[in-house]
Amino acid sequence: MGRQRKRVVNSEAASLPRKDDKPSAFHRKEKKKKTDIGKVFINISIGLCVFSLIWFFYALYMRSSLAKQVVTLHPSPSVLDANSSTAKVSPERFWGSYRPQVYFGMKTRSPRSIVTGMMWMRQFSDMDINLRHTCEHGDRLQGYGWLMHDGMTFGVQEIRDNDFTLTTEFVKRMGGNHGGDWTWRITAKQHSSAPQAPVISLMFYAAADTQGSLEAHVEEKNRIASITGFSEELGNFKITFQKPVTGDISSAKYASYNYLQTVSPGLEKLTDIVKHSLNHRFVYNLPSGEKRHYIALDTYKRPHHQNQQKPTDTREESDFVIHQVTVQTPFQIEVLFESGSFHNRPNQLVGSIMTQELEKRKVEFDEKFEKTFGLESKDFNQAHIKFAKASLSNMLGGMGYFYGQSVVQSVYNEYPLLYPEGALFTAVPSRSFFPRGFLWDEGFHQLLLSKWDPQVTREAIAHWLDLMNMEGWIPREQILGDEARSKVPAEFVVQWNENANPPTLFLALQKLIAQLSANPDNPAFQPTLPFLRRVFPRLKTWFEWYNTTQTGPKPNSYRWRGRDKDTNLFLNPKTLTSGLDDYPRASHPSADERHVDLHCWMALSSGIMASIARLLGEPYQDYELSHQVLSDNNLLHELHWSEQLRAFSDFGNHTQAVSLQQEKVYVPPGQPRHQFPVARLVRSVRRVPKLQYVNALGYVSLFPFLLHILQPNSPKLEHILRDMRDFNKLWTPYGLRSLSKADPMYMKRNTEHDAPYWRGPVWINLNFLAVRALHHYSNMEGPYQEKAAALYEELRTNIINNVYRQYVETGYIWEQYNDSTGRGQGSHPFTGWSALTVLMMAEQY
Repeated sequence: MGRQRKRVVNSEAASLPRKDDKPSAFHRKEKKKKTDIGKVFINISIGLCVFSLIWFFYALYMRSSLAKQVVTLHPSPSVLDANSSTAKVSPERFWGSYRPQVYFGMKTRSPRSIVTGMMWMRQFSDMDINLRHTCEHGDRLQGYGWLMHDGMTFGVQEIRDNDFTLTTEFVKRMGGNHGGDWTWRITAKQHSSAPQAPVISLMFYAAADTQGSLEAHVEEKNRIASITGFSEELGNFKITFQKPVTGDISSAKYASYNYLQTVSPGLEKLTDIVKHSLNHRFVYNLPSGEKRHYIALDTYKRPHHQNQQKPTDTREESDFVIHQVTVQTPFQIEVLFESGSFHNRPNQLVGSIMTQELEKRKVEFDEKFEKTFGLESKDFNQAHIKFAKASLSNMLGGMGYFYGQSVVQSVYNEYPLLYPEGALFTAVPSRSFFPRGFLWDEGFHQLLLSKWDPQVTREAIAHWLDLMNMEGWIPREQILGDEARSKVPAEFVVQWNENANPPTLFLALQKLIAQLSANPDNPAFQPTLPFLRRVFPRLKTWFEWYNTTQTGPKPNSYRWRGRDKDTNLFLNPKTLTSGLDDYPRASHPSADERHVDLHCWMALSSGIMASIARLLGEPYQDYELSHQVLSDNNLLHELHWSEQLRAFSDFGNHTQAVSLQQEKVYVPPGQPRHQFPVARLVRSVRRVPKLQYVNALGYVSLFPFLLHILQPNSPKLEHILRDMRDFNKLWTPYGLRSLSKADPMYMKRNTEHDAPYWRGPVWINLNFLAVRALHHYSNMEGPYQEKAAALYEELRTNIINNVYRQYVETGYIWEQYNDSTGRGQGSHPFTGWSALTVLMMAEQY
């Protein structure tokens, strides 16, 4: 038998299926499972892609929507009707000295007004060209400002140049459909100390601002006798230039005339156009018979810039006409504006007719001033009363009407945007340095103006609130129009919508409510109720904006946004939004900060919101509750009382161990020093900051007292009154200093170029609040009533005496006062909140 062969099959071979084999049920299930997982994965991926796309486009839409909010105005009806400032609706306020940035000029309350103004120049002076037009510190005038101004019908201003004085007067007369007529009178007199009578050139001009036309009518070869013109707001009009006179003898014989008729691309260019049109080739015949060359208008030559093929300014050019008269002092000139629609005028408002009208208005002004403020009945002498009249008049004469667009930005915008065009009728802090609107200044301004004319206050507040966007934000600095923008450094032009300013308009609203409550039948106050009803929707949004965007890290705490972020360059990063710029806050800005002044502003605002809501029959309970919570003295103690300082204080990430040190710049051997950056002063931090109270005693520490948040029986009040009266802390013979003399930051520079601002000097607005608070607590039952009354008398007297003394000595009311000498310093004239001295004199708070 042969052997049977063994068949060997390996495992791989065994697993290979034959062609005719069918897969098992197990394998079929496994394949199906893999297929299902793949489909699920694909579906999930598709779903995620779709979701991502939806989310992406939604995010784009939301970002675009949020980006638009900053330039979308509030949806509620405007407080002011579109035509509220027109000659038809408000003829008596249509024309006014609404150009506070120039020494003398007038315009209408319309967006593209015909503007009028005056420039002047002293001939044969040491300086070749000393043209005066816009208010400038560099002109070094001995003084200028309104002595009398009623805010509506007339004004008298005195301008003291080096060896002569110009008195500018105007008076208005109603008639026709376009705001009536007005006349200027300019009187020039040499100073008694002047060695000889100066020869002066006055330049009167009219300029159209992109609409309207002007035509000069020339006689005697080169003298403009009149300008005729037309604009949409004014209709036809005529400006007549009278010849100069000196007493009873005409000085026209010795007057020389020149003129220029050209075009201007913008109102901010007027001074430059005149400067580039001057020529020294003209001859003036002095009354003595001597002939001398003088500087006068000739032809306008555009300045040539190298590498410039065509002008970069593409704005529409408008008519500009200037009439120059050159004459030796003393002399007087009148300029008459006549409206074409005033058909039945009884006579021309010139000469004795103007004098009679002016004298009548002056008497009315004096009577109203005494009735309003009662300074004679308080035994002030005539010199003090004259000062008080000038203080009020300068604020009224500093009212401006501006029109244009702010430049704004939010975190959702890559670049700044133009805000919608808008108008603003507002007082300004300083005609020379701040001739524009500032939000927190305006609340203080209107405390004074509401006593004189509550209608002005209602209109000003309405204009400000009408500039609110849909978020509830109002740009805190209003730089409207090219003329205003030309006075502002570029870094301050853009306004950020996270940045607030103290809501001081509530102080003015509080005053309007008090007036109405005390005099419900007085016609001057009756429009306040419908006015409040109109503004209430915007006030609600404004209050809510503060309550959401400026909240602090703890419940019921608040924090100013917008602090300087480049902390390396500042001894203490500024907080411009608080209004107190360089006042010491936490050394290292963070989201952990709590600011006591903002807490108190919100306590005040919530209480006034409750009052307005109750007056209007609107729900007030939430505002009332907020006011009760924020005014709770226990909460204030918990959030802001520093046991170490024994005073109210900010809280934040802070160290006092900071100083400015010269930056070290390494220069490699053999390299020229001038090729490397100049060494700067930079901040040196010697101790790591930590969360703590800032412990800076000054104005911020006083806010619970200043805004009447403290209870009259609070022991904290005793500490505040003691610190206020301490010569080594806040007390001076001139008012309360802004920062304690014992503070490490007292009078320290914030950068090598940044002098101390709110670190020692005396500021009148916060001193006004202090005097007001002392008056309040002196009338409240409590253990510190007598102490408050004594401090009230002393502080009030010190402030009034120093502001008055400096006005007499320097010719100006000042932005701030030196805490060591009482000398006025900073911007001047500063007849914004420094004019609150009048209310202290009148004891009206």
